[in-house]
Amino acid sequence: MSDVYVSHLASALGSATQTVEQAEAANQLVSDAKALRDAGFESHHVCPVDENSYQLAARAFTESGIDAGTIDAIIYSTCLPVNGNICDVTKFDCSRDVKHLMHFPASELQAEFGMQNAFVIGLNQQACTGMLGALRLARNMLRGEESLERILCITADRFPQNAKYEQSYNLISDGAAVCLLSREPQGFRLVDVHHITNGAMVDATDDETVGSYFNYTCRLIEEALERVGTVLSEIRWVVPQNTNRKAWQILSRLLGLEPSQAYFPSMATTGHVISADNIINLAALRDSDQLRSGDKILTFMAGYGSNWQCALLEAV
Repeated sequence: MSDVYVSHLASALGSATQTVEQAEAANQLVSDAKALRDAGFESHHVCPVDENSYQLAARAFTESGIDAGTIDAIIYSTCLPVNGNICDVTKFDCSRDVKHLMHFPASELQAEFGMQNAFVIGLNQQACTGMLGALRLARNMLRGEESLERILCITADRFPQNAKYEQSYNLISDGAAVCLLSREPQGFRLVDVHHITNGAMVDATDDETVGSYFNYTCRLIEEALERVGTVLSEIRWVVPQNTNRKAWQILSRLLGLEPSQAYFPSMATTGHVISADNIINLAALRDSDQLRSGDKILTFMAGYGSNWQCALLEAV
């Protein structure tokens, strides 16, 4: 089967920037600002009232420089189901016509940017792991359907008005990310994606979620490496989600990782950007002077539901 590559990484964040102290003053946190600063968070990005998740997606796509006319399929991932419909839901309240609940952002993106040859797939039950799930789906589609050549993967979410911008002791940002999957050797070769789901944890508390994070993430990574016949010592870079610094310190000790292997420079100023962290940090690594051709990269994400996903890549 042919190799598949990830390229054209781009992102967009909510237009308003707030420090953790401003978020606390706006009653958007569960913890206090000092606790989040101690965890490594300084600021985050939120959408103003008039900015929705689709606008974030459109901005990220524009930033990517992808030729819209060459796209064969769009996999559009949302973490929150509310972001899978961009219609004003009050129209349904007035009309009771369910078509108002099916104004899909993937279709809007396809039409706005003239991707006439692209069909769309919506992915919305993998929580924060959705972008990695989109990579897996796109890779398998490219390897299974010769007629497909270029697949756009995109994720976009913004929290509803009045939502708390903290989940499981992590500061959240509204945001979107995009990448292109193709058989063209550019960016990163996508070696494999591994996924674990434990649906029994769908109602887990924050503390239960944190408690399960370590053993499931370790299991996820061990299984992912075993699937491709490699070991952690052969991985040059680990690109984690933007999670609480203390949680990352514990996890790195459990895995036996060196501090120099970890790369997530966006955490302090963007927080956890729902499903976009991996792409944001991979783009930063791509643009740094540290990445070398042949470097093996492991990137992972945990999400409610509960889901854990891990992708293995190799720099071209």
